[in-house]
Amino acid sequence: MYDETEHKHSLVSSEDVNGTAVYGSSGDQVGTVDHLMIDKNSGKVAYAVIAFGGFLGLNQSEYSIPWGKLTYDRDRDAYTTTLSKEQVQGAPEPGETWYADRDWEQRTFDYYRVPYYWI
Repeated sequence: MYDETEHKHSLVSSEDVNGTAVYGSSGDQVGTVDHLMIDKNSGKVAYAVIAFGGFLGLNQSEYSIPWGKLTYDRDRDAYTTTLSKEQVQGAPEPGETWYADRDWEQRTFDYYRVPYYWI
């Protein structure tokens, strides 16, 4: 439950975000934040890499969701999204160097209908 004394500020360490639950449009937990991707030049968080499925890190899938598609839910102490697991899994396939592929980023941000972080 949200505790006002613990949360008097809006900053959070990326260390504390890793492992945080993500709930989808159905209200079910769809995964957890594995890590964040931060633009080195602007300092903006570009993506949350969400881990789905698996057991103890084995056979899990990871999907990069634009940070703008997540909203922090104080009551759950988790992130929520309007996306379903199927929508996330249907996003443009990333290549091996997706984090350096602006074309893939544009397709992904267009798919999710969020503003580009680099503009």
